Amino acid sequence: MKCNQWTLGLAAVGLVSLTSAARADQANAVLTSLNATTLSGYVDTSMVWNVGTHNENDPSPGFAGAGGHDGFNLDVIDLDLQKPADATDGWGAGYNVELWLGPQANLLASQSSSATTVHDGSVQSAADFAVKNAYVELKTPVGNGIDWKIGVFDTIIGYEVADGPNNPNFTRSYGFGVEPTTHTGVLGTYTVNDMLSVSAGIANTFGPTINGRANPNEAESYKAYMGSVSFTAPKDWGWVAGSTAYACVINGFNMNDGFDGGGNQTSFYTGMTLNTPLKELKVGASYDYVAVGKQTDVGVDESEYVYVIGAYATYQCTEKLALSARGEYGSETVSALTSDGPGQNISSFLPSTKVLEGTLTASYDLWKNVLTRFEVRWDHDSGAHRVFGSGFDSSHGKDNAFAFMGNVVYKF
Repeated sequence: MKCNQWTLGLAAVGLVSLTSAARADQANAVLTSLNATTLSGYVDTSMVWNVGTHNENDPSPGFAGAGGHDGFNLDVIDLDLQKPADATDGWGAGYNVELWLGPQANLLASQSSSATTVHDGSVQSAADFAVKNAYVELKTPVGNGIDWKIGVFDTIIGYEVADGPNNPNFTRSYGFGVEPTTHTGVLGTYTVNDMLSVSAGIANTFGPTINGRANPNEAESYKAYMGSVSFTAPKDWGWVAGSTAYACVINGFNMNDGFDGGGNQTSFYTGMTLNTPLKELKVGASYDYVAVGKQTDVGVDESEYVYVIGAYATYQCTEKLALSARGEYGSETVSALTSDGPGQNISSFLPSTKVLEGTLTASYDLWKNVLTRFEVRWDHDSGAHRVFGSGFDSSHGKDNAFAFMGNVVYKF
């Protein structure tokens, strides 16, 4: 699959285009011993202009990091090999291997645990290569059938996904920024009926390091545990039919939490996409809550809490033109005490303790297989720290950041 179950829900109600969310339909057969194997992917490029000067700490465009400011970017090349399990075979089997090449591959941070690490446990790599998905897909004929993923798979949490073309906006949300991206473990999904499905899984860690392990001070049984439930409105519910609601929780050790030794993290998420009486208009909402527990065993006594509220809307103006809007509010509370006395904001999920964000995106399908988007984004530091610009409380700090972006993606 190119995207997680929630993204498929978005596609079902129109917040993500079906051509983006189901590229496998355009995939090409690969000459292997399994003739059902398909190759698909995309080449993602962007152009960014950050208004004004001193933009070093402005929000990152897309998933590209600060290196994407004020210029032209190759964001990522996605290559996806897959052979889905036969839906008619109760014991069907398949696989998926998805590779990223380019600058965003480094930011995915899914290199293996044998890669070079630094003192805070995070993986450092400049190889411009990452494994995004690599799992075996298995089916078991229990009840309506359980679908299993074993290996490296996309996280089940969140409104947006790592694959930029599958999101309604080019830039990622702050909600996306507080969520994991991938896990190494086992995930099972069971469809109860046409309205209800549930998923549950166990992974090594919160993610995303492949084959990573939890803090050695924890018991061997300490893993990352996840579960989700999704609801789809039935066909006889009138204009609400096809709308989806989703809830998820993940708890585990996050080695990349931002301070020495990582931290035990719990993330809660709930969201929905909703059809409206106006056929062309779809709306959505999301809520992320993150709690990082105290980590006295690594010399840091810290508790951290983050929440992000998001609202989405997409209007399909014509067959080729769509307009999408996103608004967010995020807040972070940190309590830290180190051996040096009261600490500062050690692990910052957000650029400020309080932040507002608004994004407008126009998508137009001018060329076949090409997604073209133009986007305007505004970010506001409402925590009075002037975090944007050239630094925290510096003479070149600023409360507001504006950016204009173009995004061109070829999907094959």
